Amino acid sequence: MSDVFARYAPFVQDFIYRNGWERLRSVQVAAGEAIFSSDAHVLLTASTASGKTEAAFFPILTLLAENPPASIGCLYVAPLKALINDQFGRLTELCEEGGIKVTAWHGDVGQSRKDKLMRHPSGILQITPESLEALLLHRHAAIPSLFCDLRFIVIDEIHSLLRGDRGMQTMCLIERLSRLSGADPRRIGLSATIGDPEAAAAFLRGCSKRPAVVPRFTAPAAKARLSIGHWFVAAPLDAEPPAVRPEAMLEAPESAAPSGADPALGFIYEQTRGRNALVFTNSREECEAVTSELHDYCRRKGEPDRFFIHHGNLSKAVRSDAEAAMKDEETVKTICATATLELGIDVGRLERAFQIDAPFTVSGFLQRLGRTGRRGQPAEMHFVIREEEPEARAQLPATLPWKLLQACALIECARAHWVEPPRLDVLPFSLLYHQTMTTLAGEGEMTPAELAQRILTLSPFHRISKDDYRRLLKHLIATDQIERTERGSLIVGLMGERQLASYRFYAVFQENEEFAVRTESRELGTLVRPPAAGGKVAIAGHVWEVEEVDIDRHVVWVKPVMGRVPAFFGLCAGDIHTHVLETMCQVLRSDELYRYLQPPAAARLAEAREYARRAGIDRFPLVRLGEREWCLFPWLGTYGFLAMERLLKLKCAKSIGLSDLDTMRPYYMIFRMKTDAPGFFRALANAADELDDPMELLFPGEIPVFAKYDAFVPGELVRKGFALGVLGVAEMKARIRHWAGRAGRDSGGPGIIEDASVRALSQG
Repeated sequence: MSDVFARYAPFVQDFIYRNGWERLRSVQVAAGEAIFSSDAHVLLTASTASGKTEAAFFPILTLLAENPPASIGCLYVAPLKALINDQFGRLTELCEEGGIKVTAWHGDVGQSRKDKLMRHPSGILQITPESLEALLLHRHAAIPSLFCDLRFIVIDEIHSLLRGDRGMQTMCLIERLSRLSGADPRRIGLSATIGDPEAAAAFLRGCSKRPAVVPRFTAPAAKARLSIGHWFVAAPLDAEPPAVRPEAMLEAPESAAPSGADPALGFIYEQTRGRNALVFTNSREECEAVTSELHDYCRRKGEPDRFFIHHGNLSKAVRSDAEAAMKDEETVKTICATATLELGIDVGRLERAFQIDAPFTVSGFLQRLGRTGRRGQPAEMHFVIREEEPEARAQLPATLPWKLLQACALIECARAHWVEPPRLDVLPFSLLYHQTMTTLAGEGEMTPAELAQRILTLSPFHRISKDDYRRLLKHLIATDQIERTERGSLIVGLMGERQLASYRFYAVFQENEEFAVRTESRELGTLVRPPAAGGKVAIAGHVWEVEEVDIDRHVVWVKPVMGRVPAFFGLCAGDIHTHVLETMCQVLRSDELYRYLQPPAAARLAEAREYARRAGIDRFPLVRLGEREWCLFPWLGTYGFLAMERLLKLKCAKSIGLSDLDTMRPYYMIFRMKTDAPGFFRALANAADELDDPMELLFPGEIPVFAKYDAFVPGELVRKGFALGVLGVAEMKARIRHWAGRAGRDSGGPGIIEDASVRALSQG
């Protein structure tokens, strides 16, 4: 096949022959060359189902078999337990003939399997970041024997770790593990959706002295069938669709669902018939509502139920039932899911994916699209955009189909090969507290200087100053999170021990206080804020009546009933990148008839474009709605939008007579002001020019708790972290400079200001 194939261990070659492979894929050849011929870290980025896992493990297993390590030889880190369970079966089959042991380690794995690995550490260990944190905390003394000869760390779905605290926690854990074990393992990152490979490679490298390489190779162009459908809650009677028909058109069913059913869900109901499919939603609440309604359709039509549910608040048993049903080739099923099935879990042969509304990121869209189209078939996804029909007297911004624009923008970004870049230049004070506490608890008493050396040299904290860390330590001593000994060293304090005692402390992502939901002997999952006895809850795709709430044990006992109620699992906000908003603006300004739009969606977009042209939205970011009422369309992402909102409130309100500011983040702001458009842009530009310190965008006395452990961080650091690490001040300033321009500010002429606005929109 190739020189790389010849280099593989015999048991790897046998595996390839046994599975009938005629050739290695390009990513496997490139990965083999990079891993065999260098000592560098390697980032492998290739499309979903391209063989990345085998590309990494074929050479890794070969090297481990040729020179067996004296400890665990490879650590596999994945963001989901389900992904570990899925990969465990694949790796076990591959490793058995090579005599290499594979061990999964997470909360659902029995203690006996973990104890066996502790006694005889070898082979591959599969683990989540949270379980690795617990391992470093509670098995600190065993780390050298477990990992003294660690050769590789494989980070799967690394894109999911590039834009938040969890990814930075993972890098802290890898660097701490390397120091404690004395090993210098190579890092292998795997992902199908990397927007900036060089930046992602820098993240993978961290503070390691090894270089990080991104193998280049040519792969066949991925094919996809896409469509966007649009449904009003009450469809207009006079809508005339334009003459456009996409290649991937799906016919809307004439009588697919019961009478009175939601037509969009009726479309899904019919188009999943006889096919294995996934239906993605953007929240667990919506997932529950959609699944419950589809269950109801089956019941009312007298058909066997063919819909399963999968999200993070469900019990392992419920999620496993859904995964097993999809792998059963004797039946045809559909899973309604959130991001839990966005990553590379194998759920069998999937023919279609449906996306209700639009996901928040291009990366998420591509991951969800990539769940289909395997085994030689093109990927296939159909957006289902549901919109409440605007009232006749609704204001202009509310008449625009924002989710439709967002869906088009995500597709256009993907067509242009753009994906969200890493978001790494932050001030993670919440994570700083967390890693300080786990390090001190795991490694024991140490001086402030020793602790600072341990923590501040971890790559995620490269922007944290020694002065700021000193402030944190003083605050933690004052609040009894840590304690100073008679010798002047530091240990965990009484309040810190209480935090560390909870298993929830291992995670750095936000969690709500949850109650386990049980019916008879079956656990269904967890809920936030359960109602009192007699109330109803929605979970696992069905409705249940609460029989008893055990406050002390955090358990809710329920029984099944008919009906519908909304579910609630806690708040979940989406982070939308500025480039996506800019592309939405371009979609609105364009005359292009996108071939993936079904007729109702094309008609709705054409209508929105006409509204935009008449109002001037396609040319100007500021539109007058009334005598003193205006609407601003910043076309900024979540954090840039938030920065501009604060600039208006804190720096411009007095000069322009601002009042009644209301926002639909990150799409538009509606407000009243006493000045005109030129005066608005002059005030905005002057305020941006005079803003030297982002801390000025904080309200007096405000402590903007943003991350999980901000409550344990001194207020001044929380404020600093939010202003300098969260708010998109730089992109806000860049947008304002485009709008106003020096000539526009000097002359004060509205025409010049408007021209600058047009240039800003066209230049993105």
